[in-house]
Amino acid sequence: MHVTLRQLSVFEAVARRLSYTRAAGELHLSQPAVSMQVKQLEETVGLPLFEQTGKKNQLTEAGREVYQYTRAIFGMFEEMEEVLAALKGVDTGQLDIAVASTVNYFAPRLLAAFHQRYPGIDLRLDVTNRKQLMALLEANETDIVLMGHPPEKLELESEAFMENPLVVIAPPGHPLDGVPGIPLSRLQDETFVMRESGSGTRLAMERFFKEHGLELKSGMQMTRNEAIKQAVRAGMGLSVASEHTIELEVETGRLVILDVEQFPVLRKWYMVYRKGKRLSPAAVAFRDFVLAEAKNIRREAV
Repeated sequence: MHVTLRQLSVFEAVARRLSYTRAAGELHLSQPAVSMQVKQLEETVGLPLFEQTGKKNQLTEAGREVYQYTRAIFGMFEEMEEVLAALKGVDTGQLDIAVASTVNYFAPRLLAAFHQRYPGIDLRLDVTNRKQLMALLEANETDIVLMGHPPEKLELESEAFMENPLVVIAPPGHPLDGVPGIPLSRLQDETFVMRESGSGTRLAMERFFKEHGLELKSGMQMTRNEAIKQAVRAGMGLSVASEHTIELEVETGRLVILDVEQFPVLRKWYMVYRKGKRLSPAAVAFRDFVLAEAKNIRREAV
């Protein structure tokens, strides 16, 4: 079977985007040129690779198989480039980092320090929620993920690199503001603004209170840390948040941390990637940098 890398490259773009038009834009080709390359590949394979359902393009069963092999082929090319780059030293390379939205409050400082040490490495950052991070890990579509407690359903390598203290936050002037040693049971009388179901902070929060036999009164659910903070400031309830995400608000007096018994709850931030993944030289450099420098960068920022 005579298949060219050009055909596979064009097919991969169309399959990933499920759009001839968007693939053409990405590849800087005309749409007829993209269609011709895919058609030639289909003729070589002897099976249709796409089918149209309404106005949407979908991969056929053969298309899905070819797509998986195509990804593997180009993955091997990338690995070869990375191995050759390693022989030249860690001065160049590309690194895809995905971080939980909560991590993004300190990730820019970390990445800036890494970039200063390795200016030739091209960094790409994806900030998203826990659900999407798990999807990226499952599909092995990123080099390293920075997140809270790693999912147990996937085979992963994980290394803790920094503590992540969870605290109870309230608006200034709340009846519990300034009260020392608030009993944990007292929180049952309060309404809590919660992160969405499945978020790392919410999972840790629910696990902690369940272990202590407490059931909290849930108010609004929100998907962004900024929305949570605004809701607490507006008096819509208390919340549990990573101390790293509220530094500015506490410093400027817009939020307060309550002195609740058994708080802060100490969790950890983890660096995570798929088990068996061969890290590129750039990824190895980043892993070693984070393990060595993350705590120092954090202390400098406080």
